[in-house]
Amino acid sequence: MPMPMSTHTLERARAGDGQAFRELTEPYRRELQVHCYRILGSVQDAEDLLQETLLAAWRGLDGFEERSSLRSWLYRIATNRCLNALRDGSRRPGEGWAYRLEVPLPEPTRRGDLSWLEPYPDVLLAGLPDAAPGPEAHYETKEAVSLAFLVALQHLPPRQRAVLVLRDVLGFRAAEVAGMLDTSIDSVTSALKRARATLATRLPAHAQAELPYSPRERKLVDDFSLAFERADVDAILALLTDDAWLTMPPLPYEYQGLEAIGHFLRTVALRDGRRFRLVPTHANGQPAYGVYLVDPRTPIAHAHGLLVLTLSGHRVSALTRFVDNSLLPRFGLPRSLRATGA
Repeated sequence: MPMPMSTHTLERARAGDGQAFRELTEPYRRELQVHCYRILGSVQDAEDLLQETLLAAWRGLDGFEERSSLRSWLYRIATNRCLNALRDGSRRPGEGWAYRLEVPLPEPTRRGDLSWLEPYPDVLLAGLPDAAPGPEAHYETKEAVSLAFLVALQHLPPRQRAVLVLRDVLGFRAAEVAGMLDTSIDSVTSALKRARATLATRLPAHAQAELPYSPRERKLVDDFSLAFERADVDAILALLTDDAWLTMPPLPYEYQGLEAIGHFLRTVALRDGRRFRLVPTHANGQPAYGVYLVDPRTPIAHAHGLLVLTLSGHRVSALTRFVDNSLLPRFGLPRSLRATGA
Protein backbone atom coordinates (compact mmCIF):
# COMPACT_ATOMS: atom_id res chain seq x y z
CA MET A 1 0.00 0.00 0.00
CA PRO A 2 1.20 3.59 -0.59
CA MET A 3 3.33 4.92 2.24
CA PRO A 4 3.03 8.47 3.58
CA MET A 5 5.77 10.58 2.03
CA SER A 6 7.59 13.30 3.92
CA THR A 7 7.86 16.51 1.93
CA HIS A 8 11.06 17.29 3.81
CA THR A 9 12.55 13.90 2.84
CA LEU A 10 11.58 14.47 -0.79
CA GLU A 11 13.22 17.89 -0.75
CA ARG A 12 16.39 16.40 0.73
CA ALA A 13 16.45 13.70 -1.93
CA ARG A 14 15.99 16.26 -4.71
CA ALA A 15 18.94 18.16 -3.26
CA GLY A 16 21.12 15.09 -3.75
CA ASP A 17 20.79 13.35 -0.36
CA GLY A 18 21.18 9.65 -1.14
CA GLN A 19 20.04 8.55 2.31
CA ALA A 20 16.80 10.52 1.87
CA PHE A 21 16.24 8.85 -1.50
CA ARG A 22 16.71 5.43 0.08
CA GLU A 23 14.20 6.33 2.79
CA LEU A 24 11.67 7.21 0.10
CA THR A 25 12.18 4.13 -2.07
CA GLU A 26 13.13 1.36 0.38
CA PRO A 27 9.49 0.50 1.28
CA TYR A 28 8.86 -0.37 -2.39
CA ARG A 29 12.07 -2.20 -3.36
CA ARG A 30 10.82 -5.72 -2.71
CA GLU A 31 7.45 -5.31 -4.40
CA LEU A 32 9.06 -3.59 -7.41
CA GLN A 33 11.47 -6.50 -7.81
CA VAL A 34 8.57 -8.97 -7.73
CA HIS A 35 6.75 -6.80 -10.29
CA CYS A 36 9.74 -6.97 -12.65
CA TYR A 37 9.96 -10.72 -12.09
CA ARG A 38 6.32 -11.23 -13.04
CA ILE A 39 6.80 -9.38 -16.31
CA LEU A 40 10.20 -10.87 -17.19
CA GLY A 41 10.10 -14.36 -15.61
CA SER A 42 13.78 -14.11 -14.61
CA VAL A 43 15.12 -13.38 -11.13
CA GLN A 44 18.41 -12.04 -12.50
CA ASP A 45 16.64 -9.77 -14.98
CA ALA A 46 14.30 -8.57 -12.22
CA GLU A 47 17.27 -7.64 -10.04
CA ASP A 48 18.89 -5.78 -12.94
CA LEU A 49 15.69 -3.92 -13.85
CA LEU A 50 15.08 -2.95 -10.23
CA GLN A 51 18.49 -1.29 -10.16
CA GLU A 52 17.79 0.44 -13.48
CA THR A 53 14.45 1.65 -12.11
CA LEU A 54 15.97 3.12 -8.96
CA LEU A 55 18.76 4.77 -10.92
CA ALA A 56 16.24 6.31 -13.34
CA ALA A 57 14.13 7.48 -10.38
CA TRP A 58 17.17 9.05 -8.71
CA ARG A 59 18.15 10.88 -11.88
CA GLY A 60 14.59 11.93 -12.66
CA LEU A 61 13.34 12.86 -9.21
CA ASP A 62 12.98 16.51 -10.21
CA GLY A 63 10.44 15.35 -12.80
CA PHE A 64 8.21 13.74 -10.15
CA GLU A 65 5.35 16.23 -10.04
CA GLU A 66 3.50 14.58 -7.11
CA ARG A 67 0.29 14.32 -9.12
CA SER A 68 0.39 10.59 -8.34
CA SER A 69 1.83 8.70 -5.40
CA LEU A 70 5.56 7.96 -5.34
CA ARG A 71 4.65 4.27 -5.53
CA SER A 72 2.67 4.77 -8.76
CA TRP A 73 5.53 6.82 -10.22
CA LEU A 74 8.05 4.07 -9.42
CA TYR A 75 5.77 1.44 -10.96
CA ARG A 76 5.52 3.56 -14.10
CA ILE A 77 9.31 3.61 -14.42
CA ALA A 78 9.71 -0.08 -13.61
CA THR A 79 6.99 -1.20 -16.02
CA ASN A 80 8.34 0.80 -18.93
CA ARG A 81 11.90 -0.36 -18.25
CA CYS A 82 10.68 -3.97 -18.35
CA LEU A 83 8.77 -3.41 -21.59
CA ASN A 84 11.86 -1.83 -23.15
CA ALA A 85 13.93 -4.83 -22.08
CA LEU A 86 11.44 -7.21 -23.68
CA ARG A 87 11.39 -5.17 -26.88
CA ASP A 88 15.13 -5.21 -27.33
CA GLY A 89 15.21 -8.97 -26.74
CA SER A 90 18.65 -8.90 -25.13
CA ARG A 91 17.37 -10.59 -21.97
CA ARG A 92 15.84 -13.59 -23.67
CA PRO A 93 17.96 -16.67 -24.48
CA GLY A 94 15.14 -17.97 -26.69
CA GLU A 95 16.26 -21.01 -28.66
CA GLY A 96 19.87 -20.49 -27.65
CA TRP A 97 19.64 -22.71 -24.54
CA ALA A 98 22.36 -25.27 -24.23
CA TYR A 99 22.50 -28.21 -21.84
CA ARG A 100 24.51 -31.37 -22.14
CA LEU A 101 22.16 -34.34 -21.95
CA GLU A 102 23.54 -37.30 -20.04
CA VAL A 103 21.23 -39.77 -21.81
CA PRO A 104 18.68 -39.52 -24.64
CA LEU A 105 15.33 -38.32 -23.30
CA PRO A 106 12.02 -40.03 -24.04
CA GLU A 107 9.68 -38.42 -26.55
CA PRO A 108 7.86 -35.67 -24.62
CA THR A 109 4.13 -35.09 -24.41
CA ARG A 110 4.81 -31.62 -25.81
CA ARG A 111 7.63 -29.12 -26.19
CA GLY A 112 7.65 -25.95 -24.11
CA ASP A 113 9.09 -22.57 -25.02
CA LEU A 114 9.87 -20.83 -21.71
CA SER A 115 13.60 -21.50 -21.53
CA TRP A 116 14.30 -18.33 -19.50
CA LEU A 117 11.84 -18.97 -16.65
CA GLU A 118 13.49 -19.04 -13.21
CA PRO A 119 12.16 -19.85 -9.72
CA TYR A 120 11.76 -17.05 -7.18
CA PRO A 121 13.08 -17.59 -3.62
CA ASP A 122 10.39 -17.27 -0.97
CA VAL A 123 12.77 -15.30 1.22
CA LEU A 124 12.38 -12.43 -1.28
CA LEU A 125 8.60 -12.57 -0.85
CA ALA A 126 8.81 -11.88 2.88
CA GLY A 127 7.10 -8.64 3.79
CA LEU A 128 4.76 -8.57 0.80
CA PRO A 129 1.11 -8.07 1.75
CA ASP A 130 -0.97 -11.26 1.80
CA ALA A 131 -4.05 -9.49 0.48
CA ALA A 132 -4.42 -7.65 -2.80
CA PRO A 133 -2.76 -4.22 -2.46
CA GLY A 134 -5.38 -2.43 -4.57
CA PRO A 135 -9.19 -2.47 -4.44
CA GLU A 136 -9.55 -3.65 -8.05
CA ALA A 137 -7.08 -6.55 -7.87
CA HIS A 138 -8.32 -10.05 -8.79
CA TYR A 139 -5.40 -12.04 -7.38
CA GLU A 140 -3.74 -12.14 -4.00
CA THR A 141 -0.11 -11.06 -4.09
CA LYS A 142 1.45 -14.45 -3.39
CA GLU A 143 -1.01 -16.33 -5.60
CA ALA A 144 0.32 -14.19 -8.45
CA VAL A 145 3.88 -15.49 -8.08
CA SER A 146 3.03 -19.18 -8.40
CA LEU A 147 4.79 -20.97 -11.22
CA ALA A 148 1.49 -21.72 -12.95
CA PHE A 149 0.61 -18.01 -12.94
CA LEU A 150 4.10 -17.02 -14.14
CA VAL A 151 3.99 -19.54 -16.98
CA ALA A 152 0.57 -18.30 -18.07
CA LEU A 153 1.72 -14.67 -17.93
CA GLN A 154 4.71 -15.34 -20.17
CA HIS A 155 2.35 -16.38 -22.98
CA LEU A 156 0.81 -12.91 -23.09
CA PRO A 157 2.21 -10.18 -25.35
CA PRO A 158 4.35 -7.84 -23.20
CA ARG A 159 1.90 -4.93 -23.12
CA GLN A 160 -1.05 -7.17 -22.21
CA ARG A 161 1.12 -8.78 -19.56
CA ALA A 162 1.92 -5.41 -18.03
CA VAL A 163 -1.71 -4.28 -18.09
CA LEU A 164 -2.95 -7.47 -16.44
CA VAL A 165 -0.33 -7.30 -13.69
CA LEU A 166 -0.97 -3.62 -13.00
CA ARG A 167 -4.77 -4.01 -12.99
CA ASP A 168 -5.53 -7.53 -11.72
CA VAL A 169 -2.54 -8.16 -9.47
CA LEU A 170 -1.68 -4.70 -8.15
CA GLY A 171 -5.14 -3.19 -8.38
CA PHE A 172 -4.27 0.09 -10.08
CA ARG A 173 -7.24 1.84 -11.69
CA ALA A 174 -7.56 1.87 -15.48
CA ALA A 175 -6.81 5.60 -15.60
CA GLU A 176 -3.63 5.10 -13.55
CA VAL A 177 -2.45 2.31 -15.85
CA ALA A 178 -3.21 4.41 -18.91
CA GLY A 179 -1.04 7.16 -17.47
CA MET A 180 1.80 4.74 -16.70
CA LEU A 181 1.79 3.38 -20.24
CA ASP A 182 1.04 6.65 -22.02
CA THR A 183 -2.08 5.26 -23.64
CA SER A 184 -5.86 5.61 -23.42
CA ILE A 185 -8.24 4.04 -20.91
CA ASP A 186 -9.98 2.29 -23.81
CA SER A 187 -6.68 0.70 -24.86
CA VAL A 188 -6.04 -0.49 -21.31
CA THR A 189 -9.55 -1.93 -21.05
CA SER A 190 -9.20 -3.73 -24.39
CA ALA A 191 -5.75 -5.14 -23.52
CA LEU A 192 -7.02 -6.35 -20.15
CA LYS A 193 -9.99 -8.11 -21.73
CA ARG A 194 -7.73 -9.98 -24.17
CA ALA A 195 -5.22 -10.82 -21.45
CA ARG A 196 -7.88 -12.23 -19.14
CA ALA A 197 -9.28 -14.39 -21.95
CA THR A 198 -5.85 -15.84 -22.70
CA LEU A 199 -5.05 -16.40 -19.05
CA ALA A 200 -8.32 -18.27 -18.55
CA THR A 201 -7.15 -20.86 -21.09
CA ARG A 202 -3.65 -21.13 -19.63
CA LEU A 203 -4.19 -21.38 -15.89
CA PRO A 204 -4.80 -24.95 -14.67
CA ALA A 205 -8.19 -25.66 -13.11
CA HIS A 206 -6.84 -27.63 -10.16
CA ALA A 207 -8.34 -27.85 -6.72
CA GLN A 208 -7.11 -25.52 -3.98
CA ALA A 209 -3.60 -26.41 -2.85
CA GLU A 210 -2.58 -26.90 0.75
CA LEU A 211 -1.71 -23.74 2.63
CA PRO A 212 2.04 -23.03 2.47
CA TYR A 213 3.97 -24.43 5.46
CA SER A 214 0.83 -26.19 6.79
CA PRO A 215 1.13 -29.62 8.52
CA ARG A 216 -0.54 -31.35 5.54
CA GLU A 217 1.87 -29.70 3.13
CA ARG A 218 4.78 -30.70 5.37
CA LYS A 219 3.64 -34.34 5.35
CA LEU A 220 3.30 -34.42 1.57
CA VAL A 221 6.73 -32.81 1.16
CA ASP A 222 8.28 -35.32 3.57
CA ASP A 223 6.60 -38.29 1.85
CA PHE A 224 7.81 -37.11 -1.55
CA SER A 225 11.35 -36.55 -0.29
CA LEU A 226 11.49 -40.01 1.28
CA ALA A 227 10.18 -41.71 -1.88
CA PHE A 228 12.59 -39.82 -4.14
CA GLU A 229 15.64 -40.45 -1.97
CA ARG A 230 14.76 -44.15 -1.91
CA ALA A 231 14.32 -44.09 -5.72
CA ASP A 232 10.86 -45.61 -5.18
CA VAL A 233 9.11 -44.65 -8.43
CA ASP A 234 5.80 -46.29 -7.48
CA ALA A 235 5.70 -44.33 -4.22
CA ILE A 236 6.45 -41.08 -6.09
CA LEU A 237 3.67 -41.72 -8.60
CA ALA A 238 1.22 -42.46 -5.77
CA LEU A 239 1.68 -38.86 -4.63
CA LEU A 240 0.88 -37.34 -8.06
CA THR A 241 -2.43 -36.42 -9.67
CA ASP A 242 -3.33 -38.51 -12.71
CA ASP A 243 -2.74 -35.55 -15.03
CA ALA A 244 0.46 -34.26 -13.40
CA TRP A 245 3.14 -32.54 -15.48
CA LEU A 246 6.93 -32.86 -15.35
CA THR A 247 8.86 -29.96 -16.90
CA MET A 248 12.58 -29.09 -16.89
CA PRO A 249 13.41 -25.44 -17.73
CA PRO A 250 15.43 -24.50 -19.74
CA LEU A 251 14.96 -27.82 -21.56
CA PRO A 252 11.78 -27.78 -23.67
CA TYR A 253 10.69 -31.35 -22.88
CA GLU A 254 7.40 -31.70 -20.96
CA TYR A 255 5.76 -34.95 -19.81
CA GLN A 256 2.17 -35.44 -18.63
CA GLY A 257 0.53 -38.33 -16.83
CA LEU A 258 1.67 -41.11 -14.55
CA GLU A 259 2.86 -43.39 -17.33
CA ALA A 260 5.03 -40.75 -19.03
CA ILE A 261 6.46 -39.44 -15.74
CA GLY A 262 7.09 -42.94 -14.42
CA HIS A 263 8.93 -43.90 -17.61
CA PHE A 264 11.07 -40.76 -17.35
CA LEU A 265 11.96 -41.43 -13.73
CA ARG A 266 12.90 -45.04 -14.38
CA THR A 267 14.92 -44.46 -17.55
CA VAL A 268 16.46 -41.03 -16.88
CA ALA A 269 16.30 -39.47 -13.41
CA LEU A 270 16.57 -42.62 -11.26
CA ARG A 271 18.24 -44.93 -13.77
CA ASP A 272 20.98 -47.42 -12.89
CA GLY A 273 20.56 -47.09 -9.14
CA ARG A 274 21.25 -43.35 -9.00
CA ARG A 275 20.48 -41.87 -5.59
CA PHE A 276 19.73 -38.32 -4.52
CA ARG A 277 19.56 -36.15 -1.44
CA LEU A 278 16.80 -33.52 -1.29
CA VAL A 279 17.14 -30.37 0.83
CA PRO A 280 13.79 -28.61 1.46
CA THR A 281 13.28 -24.96 0.55
CA HIS A 282 10.45 -22.84 -0.92
CA ALA A 283 10.10 -21.12 -4.30
CA ASN A 284 7.21 -19.06 -5.68
CA GLY A 285 5.21 -19.79 -2.54
CA GLN A 286 5.55 -23.53 -3.26
CA PRO A 287 7.53 -26.35 -1.62
CA ALA A 288 10.84 -27.04 -3.33
CA TYR A 289 14.10 -28.91 -2.90
CA GLY A 290 17.73 -28.46 -3.72
CA VAL A 291 18.57 -31.71 -5.54
CA TYR A 292 21.94 -33.40 -4.96
CA LEU A 293 23.25 -36.45 -6.82
CA VAL A 294 25.12 -38.86 -4.54
CA ASP A 295 28.59 -39.79 -5.77
CA PRO A 296 28.95 -43.55 -5.03
CA ARG A 297 32.75 -43.19 -4.88
CA THR A 298 32.85 -40.43 -2.27
CA PRO A 299 30.73 -39.23 0.70
CA ILE A 300 29.79 -36.14 -1.34
CA ALA A 301 26.51 -35.29 -3.09
CA HIS A 302 26.79 -32.76 -5.90
CA ALA A 303 24.22 -30.11 -6.89
CA HIS A 304 21.78 -31.33 -9.52
CA GLY A 305 19.28 -28.48 -9.88
CA LEU A 306 16.17 -27.33 -8.05
CA LEU A 307 12.84 -29.18 -7.93
CA VAL A 308 9.60 -27.27 -7.28
CA LEU A 309 6.31 -29.00 -6.42
CA THR A 310 2.90 -27.64 -7.37
CA LEU A 311 0.26 -29.01 -5.01
CA SER A 312 -3.39 -29.67 -5.68
CA GLY A 313 -5.24 -30.71 -2.55
CA HIS A 314 -3.23 -33.56 -1.04
CA ARG A 315 -1.45 -34.48 -4.29
CA VAL A 316 1.32 -33.10 -6.47
CA SER A 317 0.04 -31.75 -9.79
CA ALA A 318 3.35 -30.60 -11.27
CA LEU A 319 7.06 -31.27 -10.90
CA THR A 320 9.22 -28.42 -12.22
CA ARG A 321 12.89 -29.34 -12.29
CA PHE A 322 15.22 -26.38 -12.94
CA VAL A 323 18.46 -27.91 -14.16
CA ASP A 324 20.65 -24.83 -13.68
CA ASN A 325 22.84 -25.30 -10.59
CA SER A 326 23.67 -21.58 -10.48
CA LEU A 327 20.16 -21.00 -9.06
CA LEU A 328 20.95 -22.76 -5.77
CA PRO A 329 22.91 -19.95 -4.03
CA ARG A 330 19.85 -17.67 -4.31
CA PHE A 331 18.07 -20.17 -2.03
CA GLY A 332 20.97 -20.36 0.42
CA LEU A 333 21.84 -23.84 -0.81
CA PRO A 334 25.41 -25.14 -1.29
CA ARG A 335 26.92 -26.59 -4.46
CA SER A 336 27.69 -29.86 -2.63
CA LEU A 337 26.99 -31.58 0.69
CA ARG A 338 27.85 -34.72 2.57
CA ALA A 339 25.78 -37.68 1.41
CA THR A 340 25.64 -39.32 4.82
CA GLY A 341 22.43 -41.26 5.20
CA ALA A 342 21.65 -41.31 1.46
